[in-house]
Amino acid sequence: MSFAFSVSGPFLPLFIIQLGVTPIDKVSIWAGVVASVNFLLAAIFSPVWGGIADRTGRKAMVIRSCLAIAGFTALMGLVQNVWQLFAARACMGIFSGFSAAAIGMVGTAVPEETLGFSLGWMATGQLIGGLCGPLFGGFLADQLHNYRQIFFVTSAVALGATLVCALLVHEHAKPNQLLDRRAPFWESLREIALHRQLAPMFLVVLLAQVVAYGVQPIVPLFVRALAGNVPWLATAAGIAFAVTGLADLIASPFLGKRSDRIGYRRVLLISLCGAAVFTIPQAFVHGVVPFVALRFGVGLFLGGILPTANALIGRLFPLERRGQVYGISSSATFLGMFSGPLLGGLIGAHFGFQAVFLTIGAMALGNFAWVLLSVRTAPAPAPSR
Repeated sequence: MSFAFSVSGPFLPLFIIQLGVTPIDKVSIWAGVVASVNFLLAAIFSPVWGGIADRTGRKAMVIRSCLAIAGFTALMGLVQNVWQLFAARACMGIFSGFSAAAIGMVGTAVPEETLGFSLGWMATGQLIGGLCGPLFGGFLADQLHNYRQIFFVTSAVALGATLVCALLVHEHAKPNQLLDRRAPFWESLREIALHRQLAPMFLVVLLAQVVAYGVQPIVPLFVRALAGNVPWLATAAGIAFAVTGLADLIASPFLGKRSDRIGYRRVLLISLCGAAVFTIPQAFVHGVVPFVALRFGVGLFLGGILPTANALIGRLFPLERRGQVYGISSSATFLGMFSGPLLGGLIGAHFGFQAVFLTIGAMALGNFAWVLLSVRTAPAPAPSR
């Protein structure tokens, strides 16, 4: 599913140009809006889907969201203007909820002392898709010169993921073992949302996703500014996306395992600081190769943020509440994925590409300071005997 989400990244601004949007500043704005609208709506509906998953089963919610994503991705291949593309992405966000259900299923199945490590491997699966998706999308875009066909291929991949989940994934906890259905849904959701330790972590996750996704709308345009209008432009943009995923793939399991041993907060601080250190210099590069190298460095530290943050959040609540809990944290994730591309697109259109990297780097440093001052130290759990 991460593959399906990320395939369109390298060519989405180019597809918007093909739909008739001009000039380039409007393309930058539309790229940010289209890339982010589904995340805004997913943020609104994710706690609802997470609560339903606690009552009806998380596997059913995973399958439902996979089917919705497959259907609306196919519709993107049929759109005739940018407004129809916007509508298809919006509907995808409304019927999403994949992340909360999937993380909730894992969060209730693994031992508490390996929660960070397990969520790190979940992030690895996500990042493998994030690595392969842009490469595949950029390569097919250069080979086919037909962006619409790529959406249909991506829809087929999402259907394949649905089949894998239906046949091979087994839910360990039954719905009636998870939650007292007599408890009013909205009262339960409100109780979790007002938890005094959850609010600081909500902001941490939101800002982390802004840092991760804020530069994405301008990456293809920035690569074009660095390399010129070369025939391998989409492939180069795909590589710039993919190296971040490759670095995440390398670092995420390691950082997740280290967080179980030395503490989630410490690894979270290291990861946020490293992301800032490698983001800010991107504003001053003059070639594709150093830009790709810095994107790789960013990915090494982005891989440690979400697993450790989700482990911190999960250990605040009992197992039977984790569907709703991860629904709320997924809202923070999606809000960041919404506001990040939108912010990056607007800054790029009005102040230039350099300002995007400087702003996103400063936000990573701000998130580091927020964790340092507001998030309590969470000792690593004792190892199992």
